[in-house]
Amino acid sequence: MLRPAKEMEGILLVDKPRDHTSHDVVARLRGKLQMRRVGHAGTLDPMATGLLIILVGKATRVSQYLISLDKEYEGTIELGKVTDTQDADGEVMETRPVPPLTEAEVKAAIGGFLGDQYQLPPMYSAIKVDGVPLYRSARKGEEIVREPRFIRVKSWEVTRFASPQIDFRLRCTKGTYVRTLAHDLGQKLGCGAHLAALRRTATEKFTVSQALTLEQIQALTLPEIEKRLIAPRDAVPSIAL
Repeated sequence: MLRPAKEMEGILLVDKPRDHTSHDVVARLRGKLQMRRVGHAGTLDPMATGLLIILVGKATRVSQYLISLDKEYEGTIELGKVTDTQDADGEVMETRPVPPLTEAEVKAAIGGFLGDQYQLPPMYSAIKVDGVPLYRSARKGEEIVREPRFIRVKSWEVTRFASPQIDFRLRCTKGTYVRTLAHDLGQKLGCGAHLAALRRTATEKFTVSQALTLEQIQALTLPEIEKRLIAPRDAVPSIAL
């Protein structure tokens, strides 16, 4: 039962576990906080882990501002396998031999993705066309025409190269599909690729090191959780309030 008492208000930083949707996290927190008014600012795919900004109570009004902030990620790309979802959760559609690439060649290819560009959203996404999420059409084997989206890749660094795997660190604008970057890099290298792992490490000044896991949150009392909330005025410019 949801409590009728005065609701909490603020921003809670959560370290999302793998195999949970962003909605799964919101649903669990609604139960823990005994509140309906709980949302998030920026979806993470089920396979991804890391920083999920949770908005509690009236803090949901700053959602659009927080969603618009730049994101930082760390992850792993696997060369040689193309999946239908462009990540490790999908079905392998094609396997290709990986050429004897050097780290310098990989870095040069990645360099071509830096800066402003238009990215074609993947079919397995929640974007709606004529009111229908693309992933529903994808599950039926349908290919829907979709509009490219403007994105900016601010930095993309290789942190480890051990073919067929590439570990990376990425900073990009909102709306960037990291799995599509991985897929497109594979096409550019001629061997195909998919996103094998992804972790959001930061959204502007908020970092995953500040976040709590769901298990840690579950172990806290409601007053203890309330003390961990960030006031909206401390998180966003006054113009956004």
